[in-house]
Amino acid sequence: MPLASAEQANFDRLAHASLGRLTGGLSPSSLTMAYWDWLVHLLQAPGKRAQLAAKAATKTSRFLRYAGRVAAGGDGGCIEPLPRDHRFDAPEWKTFPFNLMSQSFLLTQQWWHNATTDVHGVSRHHEDMVSFVARQLLDMASPSNFLWSNPLALKRTIETAGGNLRQGMVNWWEDVEHALRKLPPIGTEAFKPGEQVAVTPGKVVYRNRLIELIQYEPAAEKVQAEPILIIPAWIMKYYILDLSPHNSLVRYLVERGHTVFIVSWKNPDADDRDLSLQDYADLGVRAAIDAVSAIVPDVGIHAVGYCLGGTLLAATAAAMARDGDSRLKTLTLLAAQMDFTEAGELLLFVDEAQVNLLEDLMWSQGYLDSRQMTGAFQLLRSKDLVWSRMTHEYLMGEREAMTDLMAWNVDATRMPYKMHSEYLRQLFLDNMLAEGRFELDGRAVSLQDLRLPIFAVGTETDHIAPWRSVFKVHILTDAEVTFALTIGGHNAGIVSEPGHPHRRYRIATRPFEGAYRDPESWYEAADEFEGSWWRAWEQWLTDHSSALSTLPTMGAPAKGYAVLGDAPGEYIHIA
Repeated sequence: MPLASAEQANFDRLAHASLGRLTGGLSPSSLTMAYWDWLVHLLQAPGKRAQLAAKAATKTSRFLRYAGRVAAGGDGGCIEPLPRDHRFDAPEWKTFPFNLMSQSFLLTQQWWHNATTDVHGVSRHHEDMVSFVARQLLDMASPSNFLWSNPLALKRTIETAGGNLRQGMVNWWEDVEHALRKLPPIGTEAFKPGEQVAVTPGKVVYRNRLIELIQYEPAAEKVQAEPILIIPAWIMKYYILDLSPHNSLVRYLVERGHTVFIVSWKNPDADDRDLSLQDYADLGVRAAIDAVSAIVPDVGIHAVGYCLGGTLLAATAAAMARDGDSRLKTLTLLAAQMDFTEAGELLLFVDEAQVNLLEDLMWSQGYLDSRQMTGAFQLLRSKDLVWSRMTHEYLMGEREAMTDLMAWNVDATRMPYKMHSEYLRQLFLDNMLAEGRFELDGRAVSLQDLRLPIFAVGTETDHIAPWRSVFKVHILTDAEVTFALTIGGHNAGIVSEPGHPHRRYRIATRPFEGAYRDPESWYEAADEFEGSWWRAWEQWLTDHSSALSTLPTMGAPAKGYAVLGDAPGEYIHIA
């Protein structure tokens, strides 16, 4: 008896979901289509193939000449690694035969880059995917990954009589055991929320099924009249902004006389599968704004959004402006995108086939598991997050010391089925927010409605929210925009406390309805400063505040916002 159409569809979705579990959430069909697009067009491009053959001959000749110089006792180098590739920096890589291995690898890597790019007719997305996969495969084969071809590992093996390999085996087994038992990595136990991190004193003053709202205790006799409300990303726990006392952004603000509130998102489970982006706006951003307005009434709010939290905050702020709600005084966006056409290498995992696979995977279990997301992020920086770590811990036998930021990074959360599907399709795939087609309350929102001052932060080496993508806030709104560009990546660039060595940032302000300046021109013209961008932002907040005021109450019991417990609350502990 043939299956009914609904049964057939569900059967297909279950099969698709099973495939997704085997592949870690990556779509084989997406990769296959990209490969065939590249291969077919390469076969149809005799000029490109001739160019690649010539490049192969040139590189072979170049390598043979270099090998001859090495045999004669010279060196001089053959090819330099890319600026951020430090695998072969040690002087041991300059000695025979490791110099030949490393130089041969770098020449091969360069040739494959040429082979997978600029093939006439290949779609940009497929070209990026093929080039990315080629890099991953080459990184797996790097001579730095193997004992026999890594001079540092061989040297350590001789010095320790194999002790490094014994310790590496212990490290490997510990990691396997933790993975099988679904335990966090070694060392994270030293950074427990509420004990070593997330320890800034505060109270939970509101809770619903999606968020807890934390109000932090004042650390000054008077505070700025306008409170700060922080909306973190829900893909991770909020306490990246309240790590250890020395690098807590929350503590920094409180100690300088600001009243600070922060949203702690619940880690959703299968029962939350039907929560939508609208729910995240209503139960998250809007509920928090309502609470802050009740506790600190009659003043505007400095609203701050980080990453996905910034994207949703910007959309909600635009909806508030559309509806004449003027409770927000300023808007700060930390590594937050509103236009996703240049969203970095994350776009590699966003096409119809990939989103379809993730939707079926989430449909079958009610959410996207944190491990399925973590794998994608590790792939983006596999050279640093996978292979270099394995070399260090398994070949060299040295455990990298756990830090508060590393421990936070593995404290991931799940994503509800409906919300994450809407996010991937409406924002990433269809770019509806930037194009004025994203809806809240059944009506489209336009970022052009934003008129409040904006402070936006981009980070130079961000692979999740590239700074040129974050910079598009200048195009999407006519508001006054102060843009700061700091060194570091998506997380380390934001957690950039004063006193952190080797920090610098550029900053410039475009006035309301001022002329647009492209990112490169802005970069050349912006003032550059040593140190942390936190100081410039805190001064900006103070400049956009009205006056010092008496301390607010903790919560507002008469208005329904009683103190429910101490920070960091309950939701932060939901695994």
